[in-house]
Amino acid sequence: MKSTTRGTLAAVMTGVAAAVGAAAATPAAAVPIPVPLGGAERALGMELPRAGGELPLPVPGSPEGPRFVTGRLVPDRTLPQLPISGGLPGADLQAPLPQLLGDDFENLGVRAPAADLRTLTPGLSVDTPLTPPNPDNLGLPDTKLPQLAVLTPLLQTVPAANLGLGG
Repeated sequence: MKSTTRGTLAAVMTGVAAAVGAAAATPAAAVPIPVPLGGAERALGMELPRAGGELPLPVPGSPEGPRFVTGRLVPDRTLPQLPISGGLPGADLQAPLPQLLGDDFENLGVRAPAADLRTLTPGLSVDTPLTPPNPDNLGLPDTKLPQLAVLTPLLQTVPAANLGLGG
């Protein structure tokens, strides 16, 4: 292979790796939701509050497979937990102020951007009431108490909001 071909191939592979890394680092996509109040403002002849929002799209991930544990007939995490990443909805609200606080403050605004959210669905781990074959018992399994565990769901997020007066 020529050195120019190798250089071109290396540049293409670097670009693909950078694109994959950038796609993995970006948060979940959020769809903007405007609230149209322009017609009501014209009909009423007054300034109404402005409202809008963001609705993030959930993205399912790939679950961890079952783990085989020595001494158990059924693998751990019989029903695996499914990771879902998305976000909390965001809001953008601005209300006009009737010059109560002076000429510098014309509106009151609240901005709560969509926050990343990471969740895991509940899972289940089960073990049978039998042990693996026991060589001391002619290869027959021993009995034991059955085991059942519910894997708790997970919810992680860091919401934020800004409240401000503006002109």
